[in-house]
Amino acid sequence: MIPDMINITEAKLHDSKGMHRRIFDKGTIIVEDKGYFDFELMKLRIDNDNEFVTRIKDNTSYKVIKERDLPEDTDQHILCDQQIMLTGTAAVKAGIEAYALRRIAVYDAEHNRTIELLTSNMDWSADTISQLYKKRWQIELFFKALKQNLQVKTFTGTSANAVKSQIYVALICYLLLELIRRNTCKAAHAFSNFTEKIRICLCYYLSLDYVCNEICQGAKIIMAEKPPDLFSCHSKHQSSKINTFNLLFD
Repeated sequence: MIPDMINITEAKLHDSKGMHRRIFDKGTIIVEDKGYFDFELMKLRIDNDNEFVTRIKDNTSYKVIKERDLPEDTDQHILCDQQIMLTGTAAVKAGIEAYALRRIAVYDAEHNRTIELLTSNMDWSADTISQLYKKRWQIELFFKALKQNLQVKTFTGTSANAVKSQIYVALICYLLLELIRRNTCKAAHAFSNFTEKIRICLCYYLSLDYVCNEICQGAKIIMAEKPPDLFSCHSKHQSSKINTFNLLFD
């Protein structure tokens, strides 16, 4: 995943307010979690011809206008597909109560739960919408890769400038590593393994092509003999093989 835009806000600011007035290009598909469930935000996106897919909150008030047909022999994980209109006080205040939306209930077999989705699109299949929301997990994997591989778990400074500088440096490193991984590597590499390989090879004068495509193992199996016990006559001439190291990048 490659981020298109970064917006750093204070921790106390709610997610839905961090990009509250951000207007995306016409036709943009926005997939988000409950943190961005905001009626004013939804109306802004509909008015700007954006399509959104999000999870509906449990306490959302709505009325069902139409029950849409479900596929008979395929997509059995789709439990319901409804056309709805929001009726809550907050929705009326935001002015979105006049817009027809779509509610889709999807069974997640992996976690044995039901996920309720809300979207502004009326043309896509219910399975397409559920697969779009599933792709949102790539955002979580991006943050995980950033924290685990590029030292963003803790911050070296506490000022706003220090925190932002560390985040931007990590993002620049991430983009450079992804650029190399996607354009230089001939074989597929996991980002964490590739990052570790680059980190180890930084202190050597090696070409990127050699590091990416020739080095497949960080170290071969090394068998180290146990030094003899000089203070025991019984084990003076005995040795055993210990400490087997096997570091693999791929």
